[in-house]
Amino acid sequence: MRAHDAPCIGLMSGTSADGIDAALVRFRDEDGRLQAELLGTHTEPWDEALRTRLIALGQGGALESLDELGLLDARVGEAFAAAANALLHQAGVAADAVAVIGSHGQTIRHRPAAEHPFSMQIGDAARIAERTGITTVADFRRRDIAAGGQGAPLLPALHQALLHDRTEERAVLNLGGIANLTLLPSSGTVRGFDTGPANALLDAWCHLHTGHRFDRDGAFAAQGRVDDALLQRLLAEPWFATLPPKSTGREQFRLDWLSPRLSGNETAADVQATLLALTARTVADALRATQAHSRRLLVCGGGVHNPVLMAALAAELPGVTVQSTATHGIDPDHMEAIGFAWLARQNMLGLAGNLPAVTGAGGPRVLGCIHPAG
Repeated sequence: MRAHDAPCIGLMSGTSADGIDAALVRFRDEDGRLQAELLGTHTEPWDEALRTRLIALGQGGALESLDELGLLDARVGEAFAAAANALLHQAGVAADAVAVIGSHGQTIRHRPAAEHPFSMQIGDAARIAERTGITTVADFRRRDIAAGGQGAPLLPALHQALLHDRTEERAVLNLGGIANLTLLPSSGTVRGFDTGPANALLDAWCHLHTGHRFDRDGAFAAQGRVDDALLQRLLAEPWFATLPPKSTGREQFRLDWLSPRLSGNETAADVQATLLALTARTVADALRATQAHSRRLLVCGGGVHNPVLMAALAAELPGVTVQSTATHGIDPDHMEAIGFAWLARQNMLGLAGNLPAVTGAGGPRVLGCIHPAG
């Protein structure tokens, strides 16, 4: 099977919809441990109007029609294909040298607690396979949900393979639109779950009050002070006390969730500072509650570049070394793209990609649907 040693491509756009991250990765199993060699990366910017519409849908907005859903699915698929082709061009790699593409797609709704649970990602994978000439695997979340799981998070198995250490208790924190933890005990069961909002609320509030898509270097938050009364109102959200397995999305933690909890007397900068504190506190509370003796927190995702947020995490977790996954050789900006390349490889090898202890699924499952190259 070529997926054993040929490079794979992972395509990822998260809840923040910052861009389409593409990673070209060669995986090797050496001495019983997975190695991920990053051969190239590319981030494809979204068309701004398309991005705006995707974010609105991700925050619970209604579709105009079934025709709009079909059009968006096609446009997102074309954009993901363009990201893969740009990556191949930059890396100087021919399409026929690549084993498989794993495409996460763009989440527009995640309802794992609904009467009939579902998670919907759009981005026509048939178009990706057609435009690139590479077999494409997509729809990774559906099978786990069908098996009774949350469909998320899906990368703890990869975190375990790449970053587990038998000499210390570790955790991996992804700071995307939503924050999620993977618990890597020195021995025993790996667990993982979402902890709450990360960049989704920070970005939305920053954009509303500054016009900037995100709070670069945490500068806006640094202008304000944490409003303790507001922070307590935010922490009173019942979801935070829900026991794992659990996952969430932008459709829950959005400005409509925040607005009723504001007194109206807060400054915009103070709210930004408080939202940042909310992310740090909910991550720290979750880690203390589930793996109290953690010694290292390895951080990936866009939030790793926010020094104010990283400092807040360190302050909340005395005795825990908080550092980027880059210190362990894993690009923090492309961890998720690497992950979906790995999940596609797992599919092609007939191997499970989920961890039932993480998602709550009824058992290990091969994830994703295959769209052959031709």
